[in-house]
Amino acid sequence: EAPADIAVRALHPELGLGGLAILDQALHGNLQFLPVVRMNQGAHILRRHGVVLPVDAADLVRSFDDRRGARSHEAIDILAPTGTPVKAVENGRIARLFNSKAGGITIYQFDPSERFCYYYAHLARYADGLKENDQVRRGQVIGYVGVSGNAPKNTPHLHFAIFRLTDEKRWWEGTPLDPYDILR
Repeated sequence: EAPADIAVRALHPELGLGGLAILDQALHGNLQFLPVVRMNQGAHILRRHGVVLPVDAADLVRSFDDRRGARSHEAIDILAPTGTPVKAVENGRIARLFNSKAGGITIYQFDPSERFCYYYAHLARYADGLKENDQVRRGQVIGYVGVSGNAPKNTPHLHFAIFRLTDEKRWWEGTPLDPYDILR
């Protein structure tokens, strides 16, 4: 393969190569492959599930590793006007409706296998009639973007997180996955 073909494949992992190619000026313009953190196994599984964006026409910005005080963000913030519908990203079950100091009005949704949990936070309100243990369908409106919890009052957004549940399947416990890798 020509170096240009290799570079294109490296920059587009879905075309076959899982590395990141960079042009290293220090190496006189030679193409160099550097290993990158591969998309975790959970992300691969969820991409096959056909997970959709929770907010229509949303621009995604990677913010999973951003610092929020002493902790990592472990989510993405999707900016949208207050009242924008928030949709279930895939079929599943509403595991918990919860109001917390940090997240405000929140939804925890399990995927159909109950191996993954989707977390929607800073909502203005839930969709009418939504309750715990409801079965929801991909694309169903489950809430509305807001600024509840510790969200800046002038920045309405959906705080969206995904985590792989433990064997105990507790809605509050799991391994965080970068939603950007799944939704982009």
